[in-house]
Amino acid sequence: MKRGFLVTATDTGVGKTVVTGGIAAALARKGVDVGVMKPFATGARRVGPRLVSDDALFLQRAAGSEDPLDLINPVCLKSPLAPSMAAEVDKKPIDLQAVWSAWRTLRGLHSTIIVEGVGGLLVPLLPRFTVARFAKRLKLPLLIVTRPTLGTINHTALTVHAARSYGLRVAGLVINHAARVRPGLAERLNPAALEAETRVPVLGIIPFLGEDPGRALRHAAFDRLASAL
Repeated sequence: MKRGFLVTATDTGVGKTVVTGGIAAALARKGVDVGVMKPFATGARRVGPRLVSDDALFLQRAAGSEDPLDLINPVCLKSPLAPSMAAEVDKKPIDLQAVWSAWRTLRGLHSTIIVEGVGGLLVPLLPRFTVARFAKRLKLPLLIVTRPTLGTINHTALTVHAARSYGLRVAGLVINHAARVRPGLAERLNPAALEAETRVPVLGIIPFLGEDPGRALRHAAFDRLASAL
């Protein structure tokens, strides 16, 4: 049966890419035929004649994927901005048809697809076409990556509210320690508070993985998260 998730977050810099890669790596270890996709990437670097997204490369390596990078990441922009703004600055129109073509191809190649969004749900991909509207067309349930620290209840509740207002199904929350913090009262109480306030389960808590999270993709926290999906 075809299945998959779209990984979004409460904000940029929360660790969507690490969580997406960790899930993909854990599913691959379990023998799942998993594909990865980052349809829209900004802040890319030039490698020879082409732009390359380090996030897309990370996902490709994490999943052990042999899919071409153009399928994994069909829209790649240089400016580190929201896609609609990056396309305008770079003078490179976003080709949604390329995205849908890549999506259909990947769906035909794999039983499970993990898609990483860009920024949060209300980030514009095109004028008046947000990540949330894109997710609606994909018809995938959401995994929301959130911070463990003070303020996360408000940010997470707002994201869940936005998702529900678009008719999106939120499968679960993933609390990711993207930065090293000393656990305090907020960090200890927030997981239960998030579940109570959003009525969405916390499916996993990812510890701080160091400055090179690629080395920690075999962490047991990802195996537990993949088993909970």
